[in-house]
Amino acid sequence: MTTDKALENRGALELTLAMVLSGTLGIFVVESGASPFNVVFFRCLFGATALGAYALARGYFTDHGFTPRKLALAALGGVFIVFNWAFLFKAYEATSISLATVVYHTQPFYVVLLGALLFRERLTASKLGWLAVAFAGLLLVSGVSISNPGSLAGLGFALLAALFWAISTVITKRVSGVRPHLVALVQVLIGIPLLLPFADFAAASGLGSGWAWLAGLGLIHTGLMYVLLYASYQKLPTAKIAVLAFTYPAVAMVADWAVYGHRISLVQALGVPLIVLASLKVNLAKAPRTVARSAGSTTPAPVPAAPSRR
Repeated sequence: MTTDKALENRGALELTLAMVLSGTLGIFVVESGASPFNVVFFRCLFGATALGAYALARGYFTDHGFTPRKLALAALGGVFIVFNWAFLFKAYEATSISLATVVYHTQPFYVVLLGALLFRERLTASKLGWLAVAFAGLLLVSGVSISNPGSLAGLGFALLAALFWAISTVITKRVSGVRPHLVALVQVLIGIPLLLPFADFAAASGLGSGWAWLAGLGLIHTGLMYVLLYASYQKLPTAKIAVLAFTYPAVAMVADWAVYGHRISLVQALGVPLIVLASLKVNLAKAPRTVARSAGSTTPAPVPAAPSRR
């Protein structure tokens, strides 16, 4: 086996493990028993500890590459990333992990639309066509829940989370020459004072075993997962990243069924592959034939130029 092939296989394993971890994130959120804003606050707190320790051990703070402008962009992206998490976790609460995760994967289309709106990037007929396919899938996924206002609210939260993720992606793509670990660290650090007014410490004090789940979100789903994610991105072509990233929603749906017994209906099941296929096609169309070397985003998601999670 050639060295390049061995590196790619290792990258594929790292990315798959990262996406499997990402798929279990919803379980940790629900089992913590904390409110969405408390979950995000403590995820930022524990995550900053994990990422900071890793960056310090690897010597990443030396020649970090930040300028005042890059630091400001990273912090601004962090504002949207933090509220993206909050709205996604509210979607888990209002609907199910499975449906929230599928709807959340409309993210690439927001990136396409923001690119056209802000940077006058051309919207091709192909992109518009796949956008229509994704919209049809979204109607199928949500249409059967019209009689359930709470479920519809959950889908709305998931769409808002996807929009905030896309805005953060557009902003942090402007941060070049900085290790993504450090960008992610800035973004979770900004979340601590940002969410402090929303944190309910009285409620958090009674969580009991929920603290272990919160610590897991920071140490595992923010620390370990990001390290695996960024390591894999340096070894894989972007097309493979786009494909393997869909391990995340698949694991999330299986986990939601195995732990909570949530099953999607037949009509909803028809909408899922439409969203997944359309998102994949847009990702592959955007991906250059080079190894992905992301420097900026922070949420595990199917867009090859953007890591983190969800």
